Amino acid sequence: MRAIAPFTVSSFVPAQLAPAPADVETARPVGVAIVTKQFDGQITGSSVTIFTAAFDEAAGAGTYVAMESFEGTVNGMLGTMNFAHSATTTGTDRLAEFFTIVPGSGTGELDGITGSGGLRVTQEGEDVIWFDYEMPHD
Repeated sequence: MRAIAPFTVSSFVPAQLAPAPADVETARPVGVAIVTKQFDGQITGSSVTIFTAAFDEAAGAGTYVAMESFEGTVNGMLGTMNFAHSATTTGTDRLAEFFTIVPGSGTGELDGITGSGGLRVTQEGEDVIWFDYEMPHD
């Protein structure tokens, strides 16, 4: 099964860590943030994400890793779950993409959900997420 939806980032709040990753000087500064998203489509609801990246804004290059806790519906099924994703960019492309629904993390009607998915930005500049998933009762 597949579910797809546009999403918006409603907050991006940098987190303070000690010792700070930025205290170790590398060619890509490292940061951590808490991100809140809203989904509206075949996926509806919200998520809170722990987001970390080694990223150079001027070059538009780096790698991010994210763990999201989602609450809402997927194709009308109500529940919660976790999913993780990461990717690398050199400034003009997106490489080494990874996306997985965390096994055993689903609750409610999403209990038992497994699968993968992805994120992309459309030509119109809209952020989109999708889940390619299976349910134990399908």
